[in-house]
Amino acid sequence: MVKRNENLARLPAGYLFPEINRRRRSLLLRNPHAKIVSLGVGDTSRPLTPHVVEAMRKAVLGLGTPEGYSGYGEEAGMLDLRKRIAQRLYRGTVDAEEVFLSDGAKCDCGRWQILFGPRTRIAVQDPAYPVYVDGSVIAGDGGAFEGGRFADIVYMQCKPENGFFPTLDELPPVDLIYFCSPNNPTGAAATREQLEELVAFARARGAIILFDSAYSDFIRDDSLPRSIFEIEDARRSAIEIGSFSKTAGFTGVRLGWSVVPKELAFDDGRPVIDDWKRITTTIFNGASNIAQYGGIAALDDEGVEETRGTVAYYMENARIIKDALDALGIENYGGSNAPYLWARFPGRKSWDVFEEILERAHVVVTPGAGFGPAGEEFIRFSAFGPREDVLEAVERLRRTVALVRLP
Repeated sequence: MVKRNENLARLPAGYLFPEINRRRRSLLLRNPHAKIVSLGVGDTSRPLTPHVVEAMRKAVLGLGTPEGYSGYGEEAGMLDLRKRIAQRLYRGTVDAEEVFLSDGAKCDCGRWQILFGPRTRIAVQDPAYPVYVDGSVIAGDGGAFEGGRFADIVYMQCKPENGFFPTLDELPPVDLIYFCSPNNPTGAAATREQLEELVAFARARGAIILFDSAYSDFIRDDSLPRSIFEIEDARRSAIEIGSFSKTAGFTGVRLGWSVVPKELAFDDGRPVIDDWKRITTTIFNGASNIAQYGGIAALDDEGVEETRGTVAYYMENARIIKDALDALGIENYGGSNAPYLWARFPGRKSWDVFEEILERAHVVVTPGAGFGPAGEEFIRFSAFGPREDVLEAVERLRRTVALVRLP
């Protein structure tokens, strides 16, 4: 008999979001007439914008003609789109040759974990998006699962008490640092000074930063960096992952990218970009041509203007949720430069608060413990729902949240 992959066997039972859906279905089985609204999973709800739709429509129609048909493209992606990303999003701080298009940031995280391989010493923000930890464990890192965490992964605690930024000089030696800003789930956006400290730490320790900038377009404060490459020396110490999912509504279309600077090298001096090219050409045939035409449209003048409208819609949702939490006297963070709010319920287990809000208000949120041990006592609220759902959810919370605040 074939043995089970021991790395998968080491994962704790149940990925966060399937477990949320299981509990949601359980409520509906017991109460079929319940109208559940969601402030939970970070899936977008606004339709694709007209300019992007038209570009993709033309691409699809073109594929139906001998002249317009295209098969495999470059594994790194269409050069026109790579140039637009380099020029429009990074303002020339990276070259088009350093941009690699993909089917999404989450998928890229998995491929990066394949590239670095087992026995890589990993550090992650705590709390953090679950794929950083789970994907690393599947790749062969992590060690034993004990007390809610993996023994060989360094959890960099990020809580209100330290401004959601880790005390770096207390960390043991690490090879790879996962860092997301604006952060999912806390909504915290790192300052320039914090990112300068992070880059200096990585350079001094010989580590590589895997910087997730999927929510950078939601930053409203112009003093906050949108890219790690705004920081001096970051090109020698960082990789950046970006995405069209949340800004252009491509969660189902699937399009993202990684930026790998040519200066970034392994300890033997070999450029990381060379091995990344080998990974992408070996196990990936490139992002969908149709999605890439949509990405090109999203980055021209008309597309950028439409995208700004979409981002503004979600940030207004975030303001509505934040105002409601403030009015209820609930300690909360985020929502100003990110589409997530991080609310604290002192003395409560986050899954217990999740369950009570679901049962009493019929509102789905996300328990903070699903993002790491430091997420206990916290609940994540997502601003990605339709406006009418957000308004309905906050009204229900006003009526019920007092019942779930007491320890």
